[in-house]
Amino acid sequence: MCLAQANIGEEYIVKGIQADDEELKAFLFSLGCYSGEPITVISHIRGGCVVSIKDARYNMDNDLANAISI
Repeated sequence: MCLAQANIGEEYIVKGIQADDEELKAFLFSLGCYSGEPITVISHIRGGCVVSIKDARYNMDNDLANAISI
């Protein structure tokens, strides 16, 4: 399933990034979002979600959230 479908407050493990754009993959890697890393959805907002990766929180739009498989 993708990150956009995740339950709020539940910790998931990133299985992969489903995107053809290498810049997008590099950007997510720089945030600490890569296979094997835990990720938690803090809240769903209109047009995306707020996630916690390591000790930081990020806003992600739906396109980005749909590219992250958990």
